[in-house]
Amino acid sequence: MSLYVNIKHHLGNFSLDVNFTAPNGITALFGRSGSGKTSIANAIAGLTKPDQGEVRINDKVLFNSEEKINIPVHDRALGYVFQESRLFPHLNVRQNLKFSERFSKQLIADQQLSEICKLLDIERLLDRKPINLSGGEKQRIAIGRALLSNPSLLIMDEPLASLDEHRKMEIIPYLERLRDELKIPMLYVSHSISEVARLATTVIAINEGKIIKAGAAKDILADPNAVPLLGVRDAGALLNARIISHDIEDSLTELQTSSGKLVLPQIKMPIGTQIRIRIEAHDIIIAKEMPKEISTLNILPATVKDIYQGEGPGAAIGLTAGEDALLARITKRSVKRLNLSKGDECFIILKSTSIAPSDIGIPNKSV
Repeated sequence: MSLYVNIKHHLGNFSLDVNFTAPNGITALFGRSGSGKTSIANAIAGLTKPDQGEVRINDKVLFNSEEKINIPVHDRALGYVFQESRLFPHLNVRQNLKFSERFSKQLIADQQLSEICKLLDIERLLDRKPINLSGGEKQRIAIGRALLSNPSLLIMDEPLASLDEHRKMEIIPYLERLRDELKIPMLYVSHSISEVARLATTVIAINEGKIIKAGAAKDILADPNAVPLLGVRDAGALLNARIISHDIEDSLTELQTSSGKLVLPQIKMPIGTQIRIRIEAHDIIIAKEMPKEISTLNILPATVKDIYQGEGPGAAIGLTAGEDALLARITKRSVKRLNLSKGDECFIILKSTSIAPSDIGIPNKSV
């Protein structure tokens, strides 16, 4: 199942012109505030009517300006999760969840309710009122309500924006589970590169109403030319790894990557678990020769794939390490001093303590 969007729309001095396809998994609409992400989501949901274009899910046309098709919001079979949970305060969790019956136009079977509650770990909350829930619990219930409407597409507009870091860490594993277990496309609107790196399978990078970059998350995040859009300080890439051992005494976990072994602070997951790690570009050091007698535990062989030098003092270096693409941010002076060029063999150095727990997630099982 996939979503196809090709729309143009004018909002005052702002023009929206996008064309993309979102497959199963999570497609992130990423960009700065005001770039047009929510406008796209609202057009797909039918909350706004584009000037021209088409929106369809598989063969079902939701909007087509030429054929004058514009299916009403309540008939589009979409689930929408907003920044705020928007739960009804006078209803308990069970009643909030079953409120979606009004939109799906069919009764929610007990088994279906049980499956969604189990997926989101909210069984114990069913008799509570929203006032007695944490922010993360409220958002999980809002997601459950959207899912129980039997949507063909789930839209999430900055669903973690109102949560603190602790609550974000609480809810992200459930979003990973939805991504991997549900066979529907999900559109995830965000300006947080860490959320996108953790969750997205596909990234649509938006700037001033237009698509600047689009493709697999691992490719977009590792593209040196995308650094100005992603943000210099937030730029980073994804590394796939497998947990091979835990050192309880040192509180460290050893990982196997396609180019060698990594050691990170203890990761509380079983041996054999496949994970993906977001490594920020400024945390990678490049050496032309194998370093000796240094404190850093992680040194991996790599090859320079691309070099992007902008107007400032920095340079973004695209690297391949085994089967993975990584990104390093160093100064132009360092590029010159190392005499770096495309195709050079080198070593990347990474401090174990530079990886935050929030940057460690589960890769999409279908990719």
